[in-house]
Amino acid sequence: MIAELEDTEATEAAGAGLWSLLPEKCIIYLQGQLGAGKTTLVRGLLRAAGYQGVVKSPTYTVVEEYVVGHRTLFHFDLYRIKDPEELIWMGIEDYLAQEAVCLFEWPEMGQGILPEADLMIRLDLRGYGRSMQMEWRNEGVKK
Repeated sequence: MIAELEDTEATEAAGAGLWSLLPEKCIIYLQGQLGAGKTTLVRGLLRAAGYQGVVKSPTYTVVEEYVVGHRTLFHFDLYRIKDPEELIWMGIEDYLAQEAVCLFEWPEMGQGILPEADLMIRLDLRGYGRSMQMEWRNEGVKK
């Protein structure tokens, strides 16, 4: 699926629409250059889930955890990872073993360690807006 998102609000709305499609446990890769709207998409997803707090990029913390109702979401930003084995040291297996939605920005930095994505999302800047491409890789996880 390809969608044109004219502004930040449209990117958040796309994330909001995604929430209802996600199972309790899945892996999502978020790809796109800096400033393409990856965290904005996650913010919209979390708002649709009912989360009211601040949603920030985990660039410096590497991972942010959100618990909304009975569901857990982990938002990873691997931009600063220099070696994929750093994920092992931080306990990536423990995160992935949980019944949670795991979103990975810059998933290529974890190549060889991260499992395949259930859903791939690519955001690209287009003037003032964005282009979003979504591809389900594991149809079994869709609600």
